Amino acid sequence: MTEQKVRWGILATGGMAATFTADLVDMPDAEVVAVASRSVESAKTFADRFGIPRAYGDWETLAADDGLDVVYVATPHAAHRAAAGMMLEAGHHVLCEKPFTLNVREAAELVTAARDGGRFLMEAMWMYCHPMVRRLKALVADGAIGEVRHVQADFGLAGPFPATHRLRDPALGGGALLDLGVYPVSFAQLLLGEPSDVVARATLSEEGVDLQTGALLSWENGALASVHCSIVGGTATSASVTGSKGRIDVPEGFFFPERFVLHRDGRDAEEFAADPADGPRASLKHEAAEVMRALRAGETESPVVPLDGTLAVMRTLDAIRDRVGVRYPGEDADPDRAAATRA
Repeated sequence: MTEQKVRWGILATGGMAATFTADLVDMPDAEVVAVASRSVESAKTFADRFGIPRAYGDWETLAADDGLDVVYVATPHAAHRAAAGMMLEAGHHVLCEKPFTLNVREAAELVTAARDGGRFLMEAMWMYCHPMVRRLKALVADGAIGEVRHVQADFGLAGPFPATHRLRDPALGGGALLDLGVYPVSFAQLLLGEPSDVVARATLSEEGVDLQTGALLSWENGALASVHCSIVGGTATSASVTGSKGRIDVPEGFFFPERFVLHRDGRDAEEFAADPADGPRASLKHEAAEVMRALRAGETESPVVPLDGTLAVMRTLDAIRDRVGVRYPGEDADPDRAAATRA
């Protein structure tokens, strides 16, 4: 795979799949060769839109296609475990959309399947692959603001979303936390690792999903993170990282920033801006490029989006949901999850 194009299969035909595929077909070292949906009509429409040669009306046929190098899973996240698991069991490498799964038990099952089978697996946490986020992380790691003391991040949409919307449906993993809160939590853990304690509060809908959630994460070294997500109020999607010797402010769109400002004690503020050569700030090409780099290098995990980090984020999301009382169908009967989130 070092010289030839990487052959992609796309599983699902919704908005996220279309956005990713639009970026993918623009990359000279990538080739989208197949797409699958629950409906053959939907698959064919998607294939015609993007010039994809093979369209399937079921997942099984995509899984049986031996002309693929990697499958991008963009189903609703309640189906990630089944969809990604099927592709891994068929011997395919997988890039799976965020949130990775509904809970850490499902996530651990996928990670085990990938590691046991020697297959590449990565969560599509495009924020981690974004050049500006990687630059911010490098500055923090190099001690630009000293020891991190506090991280703040928020992500909220104004809505309103009707009760029939997927974001309000428990069977689809609805609520603000998994769709939006995964970004603030992942941002905090990118810089601080997995927290040692979680406190959370939420406003729940009649259906039992979180309309908005706030959480305070803490670490044994004294660091804190304040994270918030909402589907009933649009937020600034801002973030800040405060250290012992300064602060970094991301004024908007922290998960795909166009700029951020570094404040160092005793110095003038420094603004860091995105390089136009990196393409549009909302481009998903960076995560696709990381997958293809890893595949060509023979890696089964990405150091940029490591599986252990994905599992750690899922543990935190489980803990937050446990604190606020959000359960999805079938979870109450899962003793492993109950024990883990109450520990």
